[in-house]
Amino acid sequence: MLPISKVKELILKHSQLEKELSSGEIDKKNFAEKSKDYSDLNEIIKEAKDHISFEKNKNELEKIINDPESDTEIKKLAESELEDLIKNYKIGEKKIKLFLLPKDEADTKNAIIEIRAGTGGLEASLFASDLFKMYEKVSHKKKWLMDIISISKSDAGGLKEVIVAIKGKNIYSSLKYESGVHRVQRVPDTETQGRVHTSAATVAVLPEAEEVDVKIEEKDLRIDVFRSSGPGGQSVNTTDSAVRITHIPSGIVVSQQDEKSQIRNKEKGLKILRSRIYELERQKKDEERSRDRKSKIGTGDRSERIRTYNFPQGRVTDHRINLTLHKLEEFMEGEIFDEMIENLSIQAQKEELNNLN
Repeated sequence: MLPISKVKELILKHSQLEKELSSGEIDKKNFAEKSKDYSDLNEIIKEAKDHISFEKNKNELEKIINDPESDTEIKKLAESELEDLIKNYKIGEKKIKLFLLPKDEADTKNAIIEIRAGTGGLEASLFASDLFKMYEKVSHKKKWLMDIISISKSDAGGLKEVIVAIKGKNIYSSLKYESGVHRVQRVPDTETQGRVHTSAATVAVLPEAEEVDVKIEEKDLRIDVFRSSGPGGQSVNTTDSAVRITHIPSGIVVSQQDEKSQIRNKEKGLKILRSRIYELERQKKDEERSRDRKSKIGTGDRSERIRTYNFPQGRVTDHRINLTLHKLEEFMEGEIFDEMIENLSIQAQKEELNNLN
């Protein structure tokens, strides 16, 4: 049951904002913020007012229906109106509840995705590469911009690790449920007996933090420089251009060596570091807020198995919501990615709605 006091608060806030905005006495910064709040409330204000007047309207219709002197046609009309009233009340109540859910301030941010090969050797690195290609295809279809921050390749076209920044509209809200262990079951090309092997890759999705979100003090950093290793050509290896940044208070360490310039490596490293610190702080707040319960869609912990990609059976299963799609090929092509995300979002909303009352 939705507390009536919360609905009255929404109506009161809408009325107060309306007066403030029409007064012309708000400075530019506050005007923009309050205009957004007012615009958001406009989407729910009709439902809020209908919610308040529901009992009164319901009683009036029931009085007509139960009145023995009421005309038969009037009674039928009242019964039809009552049916619509109850139906709209339930729809409106759900809409208000969704509006009242705590907003994730990170939802509108860009995202940094870190994909790493897990258990399974070469096959795990090939699967990490497949996951990267999948997110690349999704980004292309949605016209998101993908920028590779760091990449470490393995044999046969696999990836040991890749870190990318994805930019666009509400990126983090679309990708945040991807964090965790992705497991693959398939027959490797090198398998002569046709046996199915199981391997895994981990995915971590972080909201991209701006400098205003996380202030990093120079005194809290230890920066070590060293010579780059691996592919990159001789020009990379002749200077100490690689950078390792340690954030002393949190113990988070980031290494970056993809660029020839030490300055560029430091910039990229700080970008990753800022997002990891931001996510760490967000997780602490989430734990405080939900210490007594665990969401059905999981904690977002990258050690938690979230999804299985079974190639012989052509299916992908998300274990958090027990959803199996028998369209693995389309999923890997980024075709039905939205179907999975929508189901995860709906489950998350249900979970939060249950804890709202």
